[in-house]
Amino acid sequence: MLVYTIKELCRTCYTCVRECPAKAIRIVGGQAEVIDERCIACGNCTKVCSQGAKVFLNTTDRVLKLLDTRKNVAALLAPSFPAEFQEIADYRNLIGMIRMLGFRYVHEVSFGADLVARRYKELVDAGNQYYISSDCPSIVNYIKHYHTNLVENLAPVVSPMVAMSRVIRSKYGQDISVVFIGPCVAKKAESTEIDEAITFSELRELFDLYRIGRDNVTPTDFDPPLGGRGAIFPVTRGLLQTANINDDAITGNIIAAEGRIDFQGALKEYEAGLIRNQHMELLCCEGCIMGPGLSKSGKQYNRRALVSSYASSKMKNINAETWNKAVEEFSDLDLSIRHRAEDHHPERFDESGLAEVLASMGKFSKKDELDCGACGYETCVEHAIAIKKGLAEVEMCLPYTIEKLHKSVRDLALTNEKLTSMKQALKQSEKLAHMGQLSAGIAHELNNPLGVVIMYSNILLEEAPEEAPVREDLKLIVEQAGRCKKIVAGLLNFARKNQVNHQLVNLKELADHSVSGVIVPENIRISVVDKTTNSDAMLDAEQMTQVLTNLIKNAIDAMPSGGTIDIILEDSLGDVSIIIKDTGTGIKDEDKSKIFEPFFTTKGIGHGTGLGLATAYGIVKMHKGQINVESNDDPSKGPTGTSFRILLPRGKE
Repeated sequence: MLVYTIKELCRTCYTCVRECPAKAIRIVGGQAEVIDERCIACGNCTKVCSQGAKVFLNTTDRVLKLLDTRKNVAALLAPSFPAEFQEIADYRNLIGMIRMLGFRYVHEVSFGADLVARRYKELVDAGNQYYISSDCPSIVNYIKHYHTNLVENLAPVVSPMVAMSRVIRSKYGQDISVVFIGPCVAKKAESTEIDEAITFSELRELFDLYRIGRDNVTPTDFDPPLGGRGAIFPVTRGLLQTANINDDAITGNIIAAEGRIDFQGALKEYEAGLIRNQHMELLCCEGCIMGPGLSKSGKQYNRRALVSSYASSKMKNINAETWNKAVEEFSDLDLSIRHRAEDHHPERFDESGLAEVLASMGKFSKKDELDCGACGYETCVEHAIAIKKGLAEVEMCLPYTIEKLHKSVRDLALTNEKLTSMKQALKQSEKLAHMGQLSAGIAHELNNPLGVVIMYSNILLEEAPEEAPVREDLKLIVEQAGRCKKIVAGLLNFARKNQVNHQLVNLKELADHSVSGVIVPENIRISVVDKTTNSDAMLDAEQMTQVLTNLIKNAIDAMPSGGTIDIILEDSLGDVSIIIKDTGTGIKDEDKSKIFEPFFTTKGIGHGTGLGLATAYGIVKMHKGQINVESNDDPSKGPTGTSFRILLPRGKE
């Protein structure tokens, strides 16, 4: 595998999916994997991966082993080298550095480019067929894999690298080892005629390993044969310039396309018959000067200028006679190649179930298909197809993921709200429990002496003459002692509500019974509205009657000028609800959070103990239910009044 993923570095950005022309990336568990059989070895994913998760096979160890075991090893340097080693002003220093690694020969591939360009010129001039250039191995792989009907249009000419390898073996013999050095990853697997191939970045690693620099080497020139116009080969339209083929937009018949988007578009149009009677020069990268084997810091047009400058200098200093003689020497060299289709195009896809996949991403209609490309696929349909094929995941859809995130945030907010409510309920229950214990203790301590006071004050009142001045004082003592007795009774009642005696209760009958136990003023109307489908529930009738009675009394006290009280009964499959709604004065906002606290009351002194709602809250909680309040005390905001909702489980939990 030439290109692979370092999974611990992959951050699921899907950039590699989007930038891979062969769609050779599979996403599994949020991690990007390279599908080896689909990969065209363009290395584009290694260029665009910001995290360095995509890497290509490093073959420096193989080269070192070759140099260690073989005496005759030739280095073939790609003509794009000026774009990489711009810090080395004199290219001869670079040649010297390469020789110091152990290479016996250093040749420039630009001579192979000269030979290949001559052969292209012959094909174009013959006019028998229209060809697609075959010097870029990734383009050749792409056509073989995904445009098999265009394989016959590939020019039957080897790449400059292979051409130069054949030159070297013709010159030195077949036992010589050949190592290509260039900008391309695909070169590592292009041809068996090359023993090894490394990139410029790997060459830098070897220089660093052996501490070889431009200042500690002897400058040397390339071994002959020397290249000529082929030095311009790695830039866009370099093949055409090297071959001196007419590239005029009016009179020429050549289409040049470079880069992932342009070369794919050109091939699609060519295959569709939209391009006729024209040759095509295609490069997978934006020229070889932007190959994945170069340092990532370089800029395209600066690199182009460096290569052009080197080519210009070379043509000024070239010995034309020597070059022509070398070209003629190898003019009969076999530079042919036969391309064979290796169809990796996916089988025709069955679109059944595609709508289901789209729906899983929240795409129920055409307008939901945003085609934003964030997933790495051009359209939502392409993404859905990839999911069906096991190449992609639903979570790759950005709008889907954002909506899912928003839902998670909403769910989390709801959970936090429930948790806060539960904490408040727990705090309230703990408070009630403590207050219950305290109330029971106080009530027991006060009950006996209070009984004595009441008994003797009543005796004294009965014995006192009607005209006695102390009689009014005794009446006051009896009255206030009686009130204290009620308070003590309320404390005991509050403290003792710790068990629930469940029994089958009819809610309508419970509500009617609770109303009948309350003295209702003439200016107040009470109605019971039964909206249940089944009004039976397992409750403690006595305790729930106390709850309803307390709420009804509070509602009456809140309507001194009269009004209405509606008791509404509702149910669902597992719960029942009792709503007590009045048209009274309402509860102030600042008091709503306190109304269930023991001894809190808004009533005047002598008109309430502050235990009624606290007791009601405790009873509801013991029934595993909830009691909530809504109230408005501001007439400017609408009708005033208060509504208590009691939610109880229908069955015994």
